[in-house]
Amino acid sequence: MKGLSYIFFSFILVLSVSCNHKTPNKTAEQPTTAKLLDQNDIDRIEPPNWWTGLKNDQLQLLVHHKNIGNYEATINYQGVKIDTVTKADKSNNYLFIDLIISKQAQAGQFNITFKNSEGDELIDVYELKNRIKPAEDYIGFNSSDAIYLITPDRFANANPDNDTFKNLNEKTIDRSNNYARHGGDIQGMTNHLDYIHDLGFTAIWPQPLLTNNMNRGSYHGYAITDLYQIDPRFGTLEQYKELSQKAKDKNMKLIMDQVANHCGLEHWWMQDLPFNDWVNYQENYEKNIENWSNEFTINSNHRRTSNQDIYASQHDKDGHGQGWFVASMPDLNQRNPFMAKYIIQNSIWWIETAQLDGIRQDTYPYPDKDFMSDWAGAIMTEYPNFNIVGEEWSYNPLLIGYWQDGANNKDGYDSNLKSTMDFAMQANVVNALNEEESWDKGLVKIYEGLANDFYYANPKSILIFEGNHDMSRIFTQLKGDIDNTKMAVATYAMMPRILQMYYGTEILMNDFDKPGDHGLVRTDYPGGWSGDTKNAFTGDGLSSNEKDMQTFISKLLNYRKNSKAIHDGKTIHFAPFMGTYFMFREFEDETVVMILNKNDEPITLDLKRYAEIGLNGKSLTNIITGENLLWNDSIKLNRKGVIILSTKI
Repeated sequence: MKGLSYIFFSFILVLSVSCNHKTPNKTAEQPTTAKLLDQNDIDRIEPPNWWTGLKNDQLQLLVHHKNIGNYEATINYQGVKIDTVTKADKSNNYLFIDLIISKQAQAGQFNITFKNSEGDELIDVYELKNRIKPAEDYIGFNSSDAIYLITPDRFANANPDNDTFKNLNEKTIDRSNNYARHGGDIQGMTNHLDYIHDLGFTAIWPQPLLTNNMNRGSYHGYAITDLYQIDPRFGTLEQYKELSQKAKDKNMKLIMDQVANHCGLEHWWMQDLPFNDWVNYQENYEKNIENWSNEFTINSNHRRTSNQDIYASQHDKDGHGQGWFVASMPDLNQRNPFMAKYIIQNSIWWIETAQLDGIRQDTYPYPDKDFMSDWAGAIMTEYPNFNIVGEEWSYNPLLIGYWQDGANNKDGYDSNLKSTMDFAMQANVVNALNEEESWDKGLVKIYEGLANDFYYANPKSILIFEGNHDMSRIFTQLKGDIDNTKMAVATYAMMPRILQMYYGTEILMNDFDKPGDHGLVRTDYPGGWSGDTKNAFTGDGLSSNEKDMQTFISKLLNYRKNSKAIHDGKTIHFAPFMGTYFMFREFEDETVVMILNKNDEPITLDLKRYAEIGLNGKSLTNIITGENLLWNDSIKLNRKGVIILSTKI
């Protein structure tokens, strides 16, 4: 089965690359080159195209074709020259061609000619494109953004015709199985951009959309088997580009979920590895390839602290960074310079091709950390206003801060990474609301957790979230308490952070039946499939509580969208008092106040405690209810919940 899959994907890639190689229009500006041929003889060249005008003038082509190692390559195109050609040490079916693309090179197509000693000739047509916009105009996500995270297979199925393909390993749709494919696609996301926009979100982050031709459980996207192909079950490259453009038409950003640590076991190169060190523990894999299973896998020890631990043994460092995440995900060896360059170029190719506004990098502490610094550095050098967020699942602020660009690390390490994920603060908020109030429990977890911001190089560039695709939903974490869920979401939204929310939080989606089960956490969004009796996009069939939560989040995020105080303002908060917590965000003439109240009975608070904020005698508006409040000596809080007030609406 693996052999048939490999042959098919090689064939598909030839067709895909051929479709991108159009006969050029002859213009006066186009440099002269040898006559272009219609056919493309090579199985695979990656990247499939490139651009003129990049700061880095080097490009490395991976060429894969039977016995291509026996061939010499030549190019005759003004401004493009071959620097070096490297044969792989394991497979004769690879060449790695290093090109220099001068500043004088113009967009156009040219032949890459391959000849062997017997006179056989192969020709492929390669294309250099003009960039759509300057590098400085790639503006990444930042603290003004609210990001909507989507599991694409579970959001909306706009095109049932692309649900299954006979040539792909998973051939069925089964919505009753939480670990099977359900049919959601790119067009489903595009069709509902208005809904996402109207909720107040300014960016979308779909989980990986690249081909996952795995035998089972491929719906989540993290076992990629072709790094240059959109999974046909999600749609086409053109549909992905359309999603990006239509998002931009609504002033929304598109973030791509990428994976540098591993690929899927069915990746096309796993049947024909180029080098002896292309993946980690490769010898063990090749020895047991016919019976490969967990039994033979050398898994990661998941000791992420070995990246920073000054006492860590090399054994533990290697066990973390080189072990496979799971048996179905080979661990890529970024210490191999050809693999390193391949991953960096792949990221740049997608930024230019899809006009990305950001990257989310999966399992950030697992790849070689020196490579990750080089990877992020290469991208940020090319696109200085771009942004990348790395996933560091740690509840230790020291580890979170270590990965952020500008951190004062004792080992001198600089990640070049603008943003990392704040798992610590996510947990602090949940614990604060679940715990009974006492000196060291309850709301003090928020107060003391936020106090750790002194350590971060740039707190407002860190990404905070209420939940994601790998953890129990926030409504479940907060034990089905709607008031606590609203307080949590408001707290995340008010912090000096980039905000991310998981699809369905706005309608209280949950995993009560089996908390933490990934398949259940990634439940189908109601209304995304024809015949759904409940439709969150239109409101049909939603309960009053679900509609109320939807309205709450819409009002919160649409205010946040235009609030300079929340985006860039000064933060002042006060230690919890009588079961309440006050946070203030200030910018010029705008002050935003968030009050968390855990008291079930009415309570009156003396506002003189907050006199330094200077609000006495000022009128404020509740951004959720629209009610006005005069800030004077005291305030009466009638019920448990959150109040958000602003001096400027």
